[in-house]
Amino acid sequence: MGNVPRVIVGAEETRLVVLRGNSASGKSSVAAGLRERFGRNLALVGQDNLRRIVLRERDRPGAANIGLIDMTARYALSAGFHTVVEGILYADRYGAMLEGLVRDHRGTTCCYYLDVPLQETLVRHGTKPAEYRGQVTDEHLREWFRERDLLPGGIETVIGPGSALDVTVDRIMRETGLDRVPAIDR
Repeated sequence: MGNVPRVIVGAEETRLVVLRGNSASGKSSVAAGLRERFGRNLALVGQDNLRRIVLRERDRPGAANIGLIDMTARYALSAGFHTVVEGILYADRYGAMLEGLVRDHRGTTCCYYLDVPLQETLVRHGTKPAEYRGQVTDEHLREWFRERDLLPGGIETVIGPGSALDVTVDRIMRETGLDRVPAIDR
């Protein structure tokens, strides 16, 4: 992966939301809730989609998906889309990219870490379809789990397991200002 040149992206009006946390912590559900609540003009840049589906790549340091996530988010912001970047996004592998993206975004940026204990992630995982649970097992969740894998500098707001999905979506909508920005029908 080559270094992506650092350039200012987005506009003062664009919103960047970074959602991180362990597997089964609710990141994808929150991202989907934000899109449903906001409407069009909200891009979802999902780590799983770009890494597992587009590239079919393992999650490892220096992997190509890191740059693809960065470029996709930057493109969406520069095209005027509010953008949600979501995934496990381990701090040691994705931190530098995320810090650069946050630094370079011209508009409002808010980062959130969904802090859900391992036992709760196992319970949540148990509610997923059997086909998915056959591919991603409880043992995988234990292996992947990192307790409070926060980005340096205290740039993330930590949201605990007691925050219900609708409460979390409402909070992020309010704190990012997405609740006050009109959706654009593209």
